[in-house]
Amino acid sequence: MAPNFTPRTLSTYAAVQQRIILAHIRRLLDRNRSSAATPTPIPIQVTCRNINLETSQTVFVGPYLTEEARQRFDKDYALFNAGLLAMPVDLPGFAFRRAKLAVARLVRTLGECVRQSKARMRAGGEPECLADYWMQALVKEMDADATPPMHTDDVELGGFLFDFLFAAQDASTSSLCWAVSALASHPDVLARVRAEVSAIWSPESGEPITGEMIQQMKYTHAVAREVVRYRPPAALVPHIAAEPFQLTEWYTVPKGAIVFPSVYESSFQGFTAADEFDPDRFFSEERREDVVCKRNFLAFGAGAHQCMGQRYALNHLALFMALFVSVVDFKRDRTEGCDELVYAPAIMPRDGCAVYLQQRCSSF
Repeated sequence: MAPNFTPRTLSTYAAVQQRIILAHIRRLLDRNRSSAATPTPIPIQVTCRNINLETSQTVFVGPYLTEEARQRFDKDYALFNAGLLAMPVDLPGFAFRRAKLAVARLVRTLGECVRQSKARMRAGGEPECLADYWMQALVKEMDADATPPMHTDDVELGGFLFDFLFAAQDASTSSLCWAVSALASHPDVLARVRAEVSAIWSPESGEPITGEMIQQMKYTHAVAREVVRYRPPAALVPHIAAEPFQLTEWYTVPKGAIVFPSVYESSFQGFTAADEFDPDRFFSEERREDVVCKRNFLAFGAGAHQCMGQRYALNHLALFMALFVSVVDFKRDRTEGCDELVYAPAIMPRDGCAVYLQQRCSSF
């Protein structure tokens, strides 16, 4: 899967991501203009969720989901999300059972996308999405051997795609919301991001932000990493010990034990002034806390189980920030407890990240 997240493929995805992000920002601004004459704060969590749902569907299985399939996919994904937050009672009428059935439908839908992608890549089509890049390499391997390799069944591959969609959906929604909240709270950081982006790109140019431009936004990328450190979307990541593991000198985790390491708490250990939102920890050549504190930055996992899609996630977050701050003036609706954590299932601001919005540029 790693070749699907190279700079070349990420550049391919960037154009799709930008088109979708800007379309949703336009709808958000239209909604704001059509509201009452008095400025009203708008929670952007649902918009961020819809951005990520559409980008992940389009980037991963682009041409293979019909409009009808997308609508059904959205409904089933909502059932899946509700099941994650419900008691695990596997009986008819319960949210967990509805989620379980929804996941089976989602995997079958994605399995059909895999089947179509395999056929198109065998016919010599040009890759248009992650599934195509993946299947292009896979069908060559399958066709070169009389016995198909393991784990190449359409439905099984659809299950793998569902894992990617889940990771790209809720975690990214969390990060987009916290990025807006953090930028609104730190005008100095916001000003630096705007200055960096405006030196490279203008929303009024009519041109897209290219993959090369995204890579030039070093400070914006540092902000993206700090957002993920400061508010890691998955606060707890359960593991099962495959073998006895010596955790400390005095305690060994027994085989089969379920362990819930806190990614959230780890993000506040080792870093300088860890309770402060400070992107310079990842930008300054002198500090280089991304290297010095690498063992504590666990939002994307570590070692062999490190998330292979982390470059995609950070690119997506950096691109969203670059676009949002360029076309929108925004102010956080600061109410008591607005930034308290809620689990949905990734951590979100309690108020859904409510902001006052105003279009910043003449056109985009």
